[in-house]
Amino acid sequence: MYYVYILRCEDNSLYTGITTDVEHRMKEHFSKVNGAKYTYSHTAKKLEGVWKTENRVLASKLEYHIKKLTKVKKEELIVKNNLEELLHPKIESSQYKRLENFIFGP
Repeated sequence: MYYVYILRCEDNSLYTGITTDVEHRMKEHFSKVNGAKYTYSHTAKKLEGVWKTENRVLASKLEYHIKKLTKVKKEELIVKNNLEELLHPKIESSQYKRLENFIFGP
């Protein structure tokens, strides 16, 4: 399984990434050990959303399209989980499942 996630940083910016192990990747981001270059300078504060999919191709496609959204649209996606509305026809939203019970923060 692959996961696409959105992190909120201390400056209220949003970072989007992909991983095969959400818990391990969050520990990297929050500890600033092997995290992304972006989260070294924009300290990660909270995991805002996680979507699961079956392979890297689908995960990369979702990550790409989320990164292209405006911040306002990313905030809307976090609150409403409206992949279909925001990204149709660019992705097939049925290929992704939001994980609602993922909570991670420092």
